Amino acid sequence: MIKKKTIIGMFLLCFLNGCVQSTALLGPAITIGTTGNVVQAGLQLGTNHAIKQETGKDALTHITDAVDKDKKKKIFNKKLIKLLESRIEKTSKIIKLANQ
Repeated sequence: MIKKKTIIGMFLLCFLNGCVQSTALLGPAITIGTTGNVVQAGLQLGTNHAIKQETGKDALTHITDAVDKDKKKKIFNKKLIKLLESRIEKTSKIIKLANQ
């Protein structure tokens, strides 16, 4: 016997799966609801749309990728500085030994 909840769940899944596309309007709707500022909500929606169109990513993913890229660059720079300092020390030791 098929349970009633399973049938209702399948029915809702089939008919409500198109609602995911409208979640892009959820952020600006919350902004209007909490602040009452329609201009801010419109700018937020426009900015999110422009970022998505330009980069192919949503705003949060784009910012996260930029922060990760910056972290990797800083780590690389620290490693490069450490390598250069060790090479300079080795070279200066060799030069001091050659001068003696």
